[in-house]
Amino acid sequence: MRDRRTRHVEIDGFDVHDGSDCYVIAEIGHNHQGSLEQAKKMFDAAKECGANAVKLQKRDNRSLYTREYFNRPYDNEVSFGATYGEHREALELGRDEYFELQRHSRELGLAFFATAFDFASADFLAELDVPAFKIASGDLTNTPLLRYVGELGKPVIFSTGGGTLDDVRRAYDTLTDVNPQVIVLQCTAGYPAAWEELDLRVITTYRELFPDAVVGFSSHDNGIAMPVAAFVLGGRVVEKHFTLNRALKGTDHAFSLEPQGLRKMVRDLRRARLALGDGTKTMYPSEAAPILKMAKKIVAARDLSAGHVLRAEDLALKSPGDGLPPYELERLVGRTLRHPVAEEMSLTFELLEELVPELMEEALSGSSDDR
Repeated sequence: MRDRRTRHVEIDGFDVHDGSDCYVIAEIGHNHQGSLEQAKKMFDAAKECGANAVKLQKRDNRSLYTREYFNRPYDNEVSFGATYGEHREALELGRDEYFELQRHSRELGLAFFATAFDFASADFLAELDVPAFKIASGDLTNTPLLRYVGELGKPVIFSTGGGTLDDVRRAYDTLTDVNPQVIVLQCTAGYPAAWEELDLRVITTYRELFPDAVVGFSSHDNGIAMPVAAFVLGGRVVEKHFTLNRALKGTDHAFSLEPQGLRKMVRDLRRARLALGDGTKTMYPSEAAPILKMAKKIVAARDLSAGHVLRAEDLALKSPGDGLPPYELERLVGRTLRHPVAEEMSLTFELLEELVPELMEEALSGSSDDR
């Protein structure tokens, strides 16, 4: 049996492995809407809900986008600026705000890191000394960034949305060439993703393909059940988008979990680990009374006299199960009673004479008469 800690990654003191609780990342992204105070409130709520980590997204917008894309008009109901660049800059938290959020997360005992969308952002997060890095699905094929972040020496979590299995292998090989601390997340980059597009069995595929890797699930669906299904399949990291109010302005709020949903999801994930057990079939004290009431024992079907040779029709199976279990029935047939037995009296081997094989054969065939 495989050592449950063979595949493991430690993030800020939490050892993630096959036998551990699920590591839950509350993906805040830019749902803080560019507000430091809103981000702090979200950190507080995530901690109260039981999340292990909170995650933002860090972009160096002017170097990340082409000038044409940065300056294109962005006039819609979720826009925070006249151009896409202005919109992104309005949502981006700066250096001082990140350091303040790091201080706040440490006070809460909550891991805090971010997705690095570019080299400059990776450098900044390294300076911040985050406990892990996230690589988004959009950079699954960005081997230069993957290698660069991997060489920073911290655990790297990468999502695999929108990619092929070859893309995933390439990304994994690129990272593990320089860093063994890699977590692979099954992800579908729809916002939200349709149920039939989640492909949770890919978690099993990744576990087989990458036997030393921790595998998880970046959940872009609208509910709380699929992360539990992912955990049962072997996913030990779940990333879920988080908001304080799904009606807030922004593209991600509508499919994010509010605190009540995140709290329930964490609760169910913790219960799932306990419920899975260790694969050993166990009889528990809590089962004793119900099983006694429901199980059957072997009793006399009618009054029987001493010297009677038992036949199958002389025996009945009735509850409660406080006597010989039904699987002993064939061992009783053909045996002779030492004492009279009343109807519904429990049968025991102490009531019987030693076995006579010829009588047992007759009783089983139904040809034996009372003696």
